[in-house]
Amino acid sequence: MNSINWARLVAQVVYYFSGYFQVSEGRSAGVDFSVPSGNFGNICAGHVARMMGLPISRLVLATNENDVLDEFFRSGIYRVRSRADTLETSSPSMDISKASNLERFVFDLLGRDARRTKSLFENQLWECGSFDLSGDPSFVTAAARFGFRSGRSTHADRLATIRDTWERYNTMIDPHTADGVTVGRMHASPETPMLVLETAQPIKFATTIKEALGRQPDRPQRFDGLEGLPRRVKVLPPNAQAIKNYIADITQGATC
Repeated sequence: MNSINWARLVAQVVYYFSGYFQVSEGRSAGVDFSVPSGNFGNICAGHVARMMGLPISRLVLATNENDVLDEFFRSGIYRVRSRADTLETSSPSMDISKASNLERFVFDLLGRDARRTKSLFENQLWECGSFDLSGDPSFVTAAARFGFRSGRSTHADRLATIRDTWERYNTMIDPHTADGVTVGRMHASPETPMLVLETAQPIKFATTIKEALGRQPDRPQRFDGLEGLPRRVKVLPPNAQAIKNYIADITQGATC
């Protein structure tokens, strides 16, 4: 389910509450979250949880080299990247040039002004490829009002953080989680617990893990023999109607 789907966002809100209660141990003190983010999906759920009253002190947004969101939260300038300017990185789920969920936050930032939000994203962004809120009073107070901080991680940072986490804690993390740890450390406060959201199994990014640690990641037992399982593939022509017809056919033939 894509992160622009509201049902997924609602489900993600739940584990911000779950994480908070596990860390806070009944105390009312705030908690920080560091979230690897390219599409502003998961961290938008954190924003919703905070708006609901969950005592999140700071939401730390971690990007990789494709830092469109970091640029926005640091400067107030939202600048969509072209395909040529979007880099291929070792945390590929964050290789995003346009954050699909940012409208939801900007809507709150602008006092839930739907007309102005639409103008920024449908008019100005379309015509100019960017918009600038740096001088807007709403952006000047955004960090204090909404708790957002941000930062950028590089391939070298990922390797160093994967290596450090393994050596210090005997815990293997994937490259996206390493971005979250790297940027989270930039904003960590001794007085406030911080949760870094883990993104994926390290086995999915074996090449980077091998580069960082000199060894292959362990394969979860449930994936043993995966390559030997039957494969079911249907090749379709690059035709929208053919794809629609195929979906309709398999849907009609499906049974509960």
